[in-house]
Amino acid sequence: MHMRKDKTLYELQSEICKTLASPKRIEILNALKAGEKTVSELVEILGVPKANVSQHLAVMRHKGILTSRREGINMYYSVSNMKVIEACILMKEVLVEQMKEKGKLAETE
Repeated sequence: MHMRKDKTLYELQSEICKTLASPKRIEILNALKAGEKTVSELVEILGVPKANVSQHLAVMRHKGILTSRREGINMYYSVSNMKVIEACILMKEVLVEQMKEKGKLAETE
């Protein structure tokens, strides 16, 4: 019984990771880490068409990564759990450390 529960959790975790396996989605999270933004603000920050941004936002909202609220004609998006941002920061730190390590290796060869 316990193993089945773990497998489901692993499957859900995999789904979140797949959802975040897009540079644009990580860029969106980075833009939202300081607080909520409108679709128009995100379009301006990312420099991509509104339809493209909206599609990414819809996928991330559907997976529970983002939340949204409407105010007048504007739709505001925010990160539903800041631990997602923390996870992205940790992964970025791992990459930076790996890049530094590879740089050191290249220097010694």
